[in-house]
Amino acid sequence: MVKVISGQHHVSAMTGDAKKNLRFYTEVLGMRLVKKTVNQDDPSMYHLFYADETGTPGTDLTFFELPFLGQTYRGSNSISRTALRVPDGAIAYWQERFDTFGVTYGEVESVLGRATLSFEDHEGQRLCLVEGGSGTPWKNGPVPTDVGIFGLGFSEWTVRRIEKTARVLTEILGYRYVTTFERDGHDVRVFETGEGGVATEIHLVDRPDLPSERPGRGSVHHVAIRVEDTDDMAKWIEKLDAHGISHSGLIDRYYFQSIYFREPSGILVELATDEPGFATDESVEALGERLALPPFLEPRRADIEAKLKPL
Repeated sequence: MVKVISGQHHVSAMTGDAKKNLRFYTEVLGMRLVKKTVNQDDPSMYHLFYADETGTPGTDLTFFELPFLGQTYRGSNSISRTALRVPDGAIAYWQERFDTFGVTYGEVESVLGRATLSFEDHEGQRLCLVEGGSGTPWKNGPVPTDVGIFGLGFSEWTVRRIEKTARVLTEILGYRYVTTFERDGHDVRVFETGEGGVATEIHLVDRPDLPSERPGRGSVHHVAIRVEDTDDMAKWIEKLDAHGISHSGLIDRYYFQSIYFREPSGILVELATDEPGFATDESVEALGERLALPPFLEPRRADIEAKLKPL
């Protein structure tokens, strides 16, 4: 039997400009660049990982650089919002900070009793801050640690086939239905896993009226959820096979092991292990300072670095 999933592992999105992306997420949001690497499937592009002080699983927001990517045409069958956790009472600070940096943001909302502030980055990436919990933000960043971002919150999926997506969450991945609330006139179903709480939640927005999203810069590529270890991954492969779900098989990403599959609405879901982690090839103190390559790409370092623009 597979172990219970404990929540989000990371969220991977797309940017058209790695340098501007780096500036926004480190200098404006105060997240730490914990791994500067490349897309292992296409080493010509950067893959940047932003997280808490030590790159803890469940804190990573990552970006693939795709310079020639067009704009996003928003719609259904998409990961439509990613929440980032901040301490209680921190949102007032962030409103002032967003005003200073010209960041587009909305009104403060209460989502399941938690203060939430929606905003977008310079490419239209849809994000929100949600208050609650505690963690370890980047200690040497530009944002005071008592109000800093310390991890991922809920992942919002806008879907056209909500019943089928919900069944995959509950019957295969082991999520629990929590409640339904209304947002902007549409029902949002909330599911949680593990010990529960905002870092374990997936929010399904029911939008069968929308066309499917055409992804571009500012879109989310996939969401990864946490699997304890590699031993459990073999059991997940057996479970996916038993339910007739096509998947990638086990892929070694060096910093974690992965399995990818698409749920019925077409959203790409990754199962990812907590270990070995980002300190495998760099010390915690030096995370993100150099271009890190997995061993199978290291012999190509000179060629890879020659094709990347310095950040």
